[in-house]
Amino acid sequence: MVRLLIVEDDIQVVGPLSRALNTQGYAVAHVADGNSALEKIKIDPPDLVLLDVTLPDIDGFKVCEEIRRRGIDFPILMMTGCVDSFEVVHGLDSGADDYLVKPFDLNELFARLRAISRRAKPESNKLTIDNIVIDRKSRLCTVDGVLVGLTHTEFDLLNFLMCQEGRAVKRNLIIREIWNTNWFGPTKNLDMHISSLRRKLGTGSSHLKTVRGVGFRFDKV
Repeated sequence: MVRLLIVEDDIQVVGPLSRALNTQGYAVAHVADGNSALEKIKIDPPDLVLLDVTLPDIDGFKVCEEIRRRGIDFPILMMTGCVDSFEVVHGLDSGADDYLVKPFDLNELFARLRAISRRAKPESNKLTIDNIVIDRKSRLCTVDGVLVGLTHTEFDLLNFLMCQEGRAVKRNLIIREIWNTNWFGPTKNLDMHISSLRRKLGTGSSHLKTVRGVGFRFDKV
């Protein structure tokens, strides 16, 4: 079980957030200020930290900087109530792996946590779900043992959705992960890649489900 530390002083946020994270299989601990966070990390380091910027003693930037100064490299997801790009950049420069602007959607939080956890841990080369096998090292895909020719983007898209197996993934999160950009406009480019991917997967295309009003989901058959 992944041990996650929430560093947040607003108890009205912590309670519901902890319960939601518990449902996703995280073992959640909580501290309410920066110094307590640094002390706990020193004694019992977690696997993952959810860190608020605004704390009653030292701010989240300084906490993040101190964690990295100590050579600790677990993933840090920073939370901020400010949409100012300067603050976001400051957080990333302090050593955070990603950020979320409050208020945020829980599904987006879960997806961001999964993403930074994957980046922190080396993935095994092969991923198999039913009749589809992808090899990340060779970047090859087979369906029913037959090689399927995928473009670079199609492979990344299939890999990402297979890693989220069983979860409905929002369109903007897919775009952010695959194209490394935040985009909230038309998503025709994504639809075109999904359509091409389905065609190439043939009998494996039944795994790719459209979730109306949300995005896409990769299911076991």
